[in-house]
Amino acid sequence: MGITVLLVDDHELIRQGLARAFERDEEMSVIGQAGSVSEGVSVWRDLQPDVVVTDLQMPDGHGLDVVRAIRETDTTTGVVVLTMHAGDDQIFAAMEAGASAFVGKDSKASEVVSAAKHAAVAPRTFLCAGLSAAMVRRTTGPSTPRLSGREEEVLTLLADGLGTSEIAGRLYLSESTAKTHITHIYQKLGAANRAQALVTAMRMGLLDHLSPQRF
Repeated sequence: MGITVLLVDDHELIRQGLARAFERDEEMSVIGQAGSVSEGVSVWRDLQPDVVVTDLQMPDGHGLDVVRAIRETDTTTGVVVLTMHAGDDQIFAAMEAGASAFVGKDSKASEVVSAAKHAAVAPRTFLCAGLSAAMVRRTTGPSTPRLSGREEEVLTLLADGLGTSEIAGRLYLSESTAKTHITHIYQKLGAANRAQALVTAMRMGLLDHLSPQRF
């Protein structure tokens, strides 16, 4: 029977197309299909295929729920994530969930078959054509924003819980000037409010000089 495969996708046409692609390879055999997360997990338990190929978007959940359900008890089944949404966040989420491979739906059918073969023999590795570039983007990421000296003072007072009028009084500024500084801080940090600004600032190390008791 060779390598057995389960296809999980809520679009029947996609499942049938994939099934035909696998059938053209004498090493592969599609032994089951499912159209939802719950059905996919159930069929996987019943059939125990060598590889599960799953979409991400499902009517009753997320394809990563299939990956996680498998990885809770099984490290030997290969799991290929096949999706239209192949952004960096999806790539890293699939890798962290325990997927064996990540393939975009714009890829050739032969690439999906190759990914399934890889998953069957190396289920705990992660194959993704865009992984290296995604890792570079995550590593280099946006640089830490440069705050002016006054903005750093305002950020520190925001971390202390002071409001706009209190910050203005503490720094001998007009309230409108204090509000402008706060707006600029939010813009530089990509934040919509104080909470988001402080969380982002902490992640970027902009508040490392403060003692933990101040939060």
